[in-house]
Amino acid sequence: MTDSRDAAPKVPAQAASGETGRLDALMAAASADGGRGPAPLERWNPPDCGDIDMRIAADGTWFYAGTPIGRPALVRLFASVLTREDGRFVLKTPAEKVGLIVEDAPFLAVDFAEEQTPAGKVLVFRTNLDDIVRCGPGHDLRFAPGAGVGEVRPYLHVRHGLEARLTRAAFVDLVERGEVRDLEGVPMFGIASRGCFYPMMAADELDRAST
Repeated sequence: MTDSRDAAPKVPAQAASGETGRLDALMAAASADGGRGPAPLERWNPPDCGDIDMRIAADGTWFYAGTPIGRPALVRLFASVLTREDGRFVLKTPAEKVGLIVEDAPFLAVDFAEEQTPAGKVLVFRTNLDDIVRCGPGHDLRFAPGAGVGEVRPYLHVRHGLEARLTRAAFVDLVERGEVRDLEGVPMFGIASRGCFYPMMAADELDRAST
């Protein structure tokens, strides 16, 4: 398998001016120091160099200077140095860190499977960037209120304060694996994985939403 950092990534054509030198430097630093997979961000303490014209849309598409970044290898490179500090999303290398905009969550959880272990079942998720995340302590599920009554938005913690929002298809499959447990005298519908139970909503609320 070819490492996503083996080839020199190219800048989107429309972004070949203005901040191009800054982007080139960021790519070079990430390629040199990140290695394969997530970088050792906790060891780096670079200066804050402001923001860069980069955005991750709610559908998972990365943009630079208003242009979609079409190369998966380049997106994975940037994702490997992405973190969250004090509520702000930043790209962090040994040389600098720069802020960027994330409309919702930086990743999408597009699929999952159930793994049976001696300790019980574990839900194993795959993100749109092919991260494999085993749901459980440190990689928890959470369910935020949605726009409508009874709607929820499901998220999975991936790393460094970064979450993946479950796609609709993945969420539908997840709900089918849900169960009801009593929490402090209240029947709650939720998801179990790796010894944890993640309540989604009260069981009677689910019944009302289903009718």
